[in-house]
Amino acid sequence: MASVAGAYSRAFADVVFQKHLDPARLLQELKAVGSLTSENEELRRVWDNPSVPGDQKRKVLDALAQRLGLSREVRNFVAVVIDHKRVPFFDSIVKQLEKDLDDRMGIAEAQITSARELGDAEKRVLEARVEKLTGKRVRATYARDNALLGGAVVRVGSTIYDGSVLGQLQRIREQIAGGSF
Repeated sequence: MASVAGAYSRAFADVVFQKHLDPARLLQELKAVGSLTSENEELRRVWDNPSVPGDQKRKVLDALAQRLGLSREVRNFVAVVIDHKRVPFFDSIVKQLEKDLDDRMGIAEAQITSARELGDAEKRVLEARVEKLTGKRVRATYARDNALLGGAVVRVGSTIYDGSVLGQLQRIREQIAGGSF
């Protein structure tokens, strides 16, 4: 499944950058199609059903594209997904596309968990530090966890930056237990 999502994602990302299209707008359109597909069993059945001719599937897509105001590129991409019987992979393709576009634009997703609610100024400072660490622009999401006692934990991809009081206490405990203090 990952290779299917990756192949379609890379192909569409190439189109986005070759034609200098707005990635955020196209992702929004694709997510709207994905939501409709997920919520509407009948639509999914029509697009998945091999006995429904391709031209009828595309007529349904065209009506949907008209109603949603989809760009030509998104409409054509969805048509390719339908024609190649990849509708069950649509959500995975869109998620992978979002990652691929972020990578190409130098954007890193950061999940920041702090012991208390952070103010806007604190968020900006923290995001600037993460940008300096990663060398990428940061799109951050925030959560709160009282168990951290203080500080914050930042996850960027598989890398974790632990600046929490709880993390410091755990490191001290490990040093004492290991006799390397």
